[in-house]
Amino acid sequence: MRGSWCFFILILNFLALFCNGYRILGVFPFNGKSHFVMFERLMKGLAVRGHRVDVVGHFPLKKPFPNYNDIVSLDGTLPNLVNNMTLDFVEKIRNVYSPATTISTVFGTELCHLMDHPRFKNLIQNPPGDPPYDLAVVEIFGANCYLALGHHFGVPVVGIVTGLMFPWINKLVGNPDNTAYVPNSFSSFTGSMNFWERVENTASHIAMNWKFDRGASRQDDLIKKYIGPDALSVEEARKNISLVLVGSHYTLNGPKPLASSVIEVGGLHIEENESTLPDDLKNWLDGSDEGFVYVSFGSMVKIESFSEETIAALYASLRKLSPIRALVKIAEPELLLPGLPSNVMTSPWIPQVAVLKHKNIRAFVTHGGLMGTQEAVYAGVPMIGIPLFGDQDQNVRLYAKLKLAVILNLYEITEENLDAAFDAVLRDPTYKKSAKIMSKRFRDRPTSALETAIFWIEHVVRDGGSGLKSPAIHLTWWQISLLDVYAFFILLIAVIGSITLAAILKLKKLFRRQGIKIALTRKKVT
Repeated sequence: MRGSWCFFILILNFLALFCNGYRILGVFPFNGKSHFVMFERLMKGLAVRGHRVDVVGHFPLKKPFPNYNDIVSLDGTLPNLVNNMTLDFVEKIRNVYSPATTISTVFGTELCHLMDHPRFKNLIQNPPGDPPYDLAVVEIFGANCYLALGHHFGVPVVGIVTGLMFPWINKLVGNPDNTAYVPNSFSSFTGSMNFWERVENTASHIAMNWKFDRGASRQDDLIKKYIGPDALSVEEARKNISLVLVGSHYTLNGPKPLASSVIEVGGLHIEENESTLPDDLKNWLDGSDEGFVYVSFGSMVKIESFSEETIAALYASLRKLSPIRALVKIAEPELLLPGLPSNVMTSPWIPQVAVLKHKNIRAFVTHGGLMGTQEAVYAGVPMIGIPLFGDQDQNVRLYAKLKLAVILNLYEITEENLDAAFDAVLRDPTYKKSAKIMSKRFRDRPTSALETAIFWIEHVVRDGGSGLKSPAIHLTWWQISLLDVYAFFILLIAVIGSITLAAILKLKKLFRRQGIKIALTRKKVT
């Protein structure tokens, strides 16, 4: 009887949850799989929670998922950034293009044209009303034009940032961004900066904001073109952002001032129960009695496009590790230089979290992407970081400062340098110990990253979206910097000083006249 009642109560709770579910639109125009991993995890979590989610993106689910609907699939509209980024393209990003310009144009303004997709256009012109949307979740990266959809659908907007808060994102939502101690996310600085570093940090901050604004200047026109003539501009639409979920976490990226509307959910993409390994890979890893190292440059960059000298140095160093094995993610093994060491296994796809959690893992060789390195920290695995572009340099430097990683420069990779890096992370117990300590700190939270994100999203719907917004979104940059206040103080001091000086001069004149009068009087008396 008691069991029946428990089952009945569970059913009632489930029905109550389902009935109170919200309808949520997720808009993710960027065509990078590495970003979508976080979005998919969040939207599935909301669906499991009982909410009905509609997703606009480039990566539709291969299997149906309850409450999850790929309402507009953008698959095929653009080349997906998966295993197709060569070293030549990386070098262009590093040396030719400004990150702010690339993000605001290639990954920004150009993506706004996706609103012209027939199904997307139909969604914009004929939004559902059975029921209508309660909230929109939109990626904040380069295509800020999509923020205008919130006002168009009459719902609050939750922004989601997969990496660190870039300078223009802080400005967008009024988040404190003091360049005296908050390093630009594209710099190599880690917080404690001397005078010249603060000068460079401030200059790059100003330059990046200017370059992004210039690159994104056409987005307002595209909003009017695709959403409608009465649609809000980006400047107006940003005031509709009620919450920003950002993929950083203070334990790794350092403490920073955050507005109430900015919530750190670093590690949200990590599925704790993701432990399934293909049988052949599982047997190979289980048989690595002396352990193994894992080498991967993420879902975009192709290791096989590296120079022959770099590949040869990697082969030579990995060969020396034997009997320690090496698992290397290679999209197209046939393009590799011949001579792969016998202790190396390659695969075009690897379940990374499961590999990093394997009992025999010894180290992770990575490009320093935020989400991949968070997975390594979560699993307590020390790293060798070879940053390529974007925020990767800062990420790896922070990890090196925490004794979680050894840094290698991409253009200084030699057999000797690799040998020294492997020797450090495999032989020096400091790195393994630090990785375990930081793993505990990274996991030590009142609720998981996913639960935190879901709570605040539901809070925004219940609250109406106004309670968390920073007043800074209504101020200009010079008001936020208090330049008007400082100017007033300087003017006030100048006025008071002028009045005081004038009074002193007048008194001196008066005393001088009085002195002359007294002297004349004495002379007459004499």
